Amino acid sequence: MIEICSIGGYDEIGKNMTAIKIDNQVVIIDMGLYLPSYIEITEDEDIKQVPVKRLVEVGAIPDDSVISDWKKDVCAIIPTHAHLDHLGALPFISNKYDADILCTPYTRELILTICRDERLKLNNKIKPLSSNSKYKINLEDGSEGIEIEFIHTTHSTPQAVMVAIHSKYGTVLYCNDFKFDSFPVLGKKPNFKRLKELGEKGCVKVLISDSTGAENASKTPSESVARQMLKDLLLGINAEDKAILVTTFSSHIARLKSIIDYAKRIDRKVLMLGRSLAKYVHAAENVNLVDFSKDVKIVKYSNKVQNALKLIEKNKHKYLIIATGHQGESKAVLSKIARGDFKFKLEKDDSVIFSCSVIPNKINIEARDVLEKELKKRQVRIFKDIHVSGHASREDLRDLINMVKPNIIIPAHCEPDMKEAMKELAEECDVPKVLLMGDGERFKVE
Repeated sequence: MIEICSIGGYDEIGKNMTAIKIDNQVVIIDMGLYLPSYIEITEDEDIKQVPVKRLVEVGAIPDDSVISDWKKDVCAIIPTHAHLDHLGALPFISNKYDADILCTPYTRELILTICRDERLKLNNKIKPLSSNSKYKINLEDGSEGIEIEFIHTTHSTPQAVMVAIHSKYGTVLYCNDFKFDSFPVLGKKPNFKRLKELGEKGCVKVLISDSTGAENASKTPSESVARQMLKDLLLGINAEDKAILVTTFSSHIARLKSIIDYAKRIDRKVLMLGRSLAKYVHAAENVNLVDFSKDVKIVKYSNKVQNALKLIEKNKHKYLIIATGHQGESKAVLSKIARGDFKFKLEKDDSVIFSCSVIPNKINIEARDVLEKELKKRQVRIFKDIHVSGHASREDLRDLINMVKPNIIIPAHCEPDMKEAMKELAEECDVPKVLLMGDGERFKVE
C-alpha cells in the first residue's frame, strides 16, 4: 500500500517536506525552511545555530511529529535540490532518523558546506547520486523493496531532480521545484524522454507537483532570456564612470555566470560579497560546475567586505559588485551599503540591478521597500526584475501532466489560490482524481 503524508509546503510556499510510505519503507522528500519565519528571527537567510524549539515555535521548520509512528521505517531522506526551503531544515531534524541522505553532488556539497561553516553536526551519511540514475532500497530481509529514480530537470539552481519512487503498486512522481528550460545557460535540458516513457507505461499512480505558477497562463521563459536581459542592460547602459552593483539569488549559479560573463565584456573586475554567495559558489566549484574564482574575488565576512570596499572606493568604476541582499535582508551586504554602514558611498547615477523577483510575502515586500527607499535617497539608477522564474507556469504544468498521465495529482509548493488553479488545470487535462492536501494530512492510495 502507498500512503502519503503532506508534512509541509502544502499550505505555503516553503517548509517543504513529504513522507511517502510504501508497505514498511518510508522515504522523506525535502526538509525545508519556511524562510519568512526563519529570516524574521535571524535577519538573514544563512543557516546558523538556532534552537530547534525556537524554530518550531515560529513555524520556520516542518512539524514532523505527524509521522512519529513512521520514524523507525524511514529508509531515505531526499532533498531534491539546493534551496533552503527544501533542505534548510536538514541540519536541525534529520539526525532523528536512521537513514541516508540521497541527493545530487551539488546538493550534497552545499549541505556539507553549511554544516562545516556553522559547525552543525549531521549524523546521516550522504550518498551522491547522479541525475538520471536509479537506486534500489531493499527490505531488511533482503527482498526487493522500492527503487528511487532521479530524473533531471531544470530550476534556478544546478542539479535539480524530479524523484520517482517505483514500487509494485506503481510510481509516485515528485516534481518540486522545476521549470521546463530547453535552452539552459548551465547544464542539460530536462529529461523529457524519461517523463514520456513513464506516461506511456501508465505507471504514475500519484504526481506531487510544484503549483506555484499554476495561475500564470504562459510558459516560463528560459534562463537564456534572463541572460539576454542582462546583456542588453550591462552592455547598453551608460555607466562608464559609475559604480554597478548587482544582486541576485546566491544559489542561482547560471545567473551568476551570466553576470560575470558580461562584466568581462565591459572590462570590469568582479567582486562578489557576502557569506551566502561564497557558500553556493564554493560548493559549485568543488563539484566542477564552474570556476569563478579564477576571474572573481569572493569576500565572505563583513570585516573583509569593509576592507575590500574601502580598497576600491576611488576606482569603483573599474569593478562590478555582486552583493547579497536581493530581498532587502537588513544584515546583507547591499542593505549595509545602502545605509552607509560600509565606507563605500553610493552616488547619483550609480546603478543597482536586481536580477531577481521579490518573494511575495509581507516580510520580504516590506524589507525590499525599505532598501529601495534608502537607494532612492542616494539618487541611484534602479533596475528591477531582470529575471525569469525558476518555476513552471500553467502551460509547462499542462505539458508535465500530459506527458506522465497520472491517476492522481496532489498540488504542492503552493498557497490556496495556486492549489485551486492547479486543480482546475488537472481537471482540464482529464486527470481522474485531484487531491487538495494541507500540511500534516495523510492519504492512502487505493
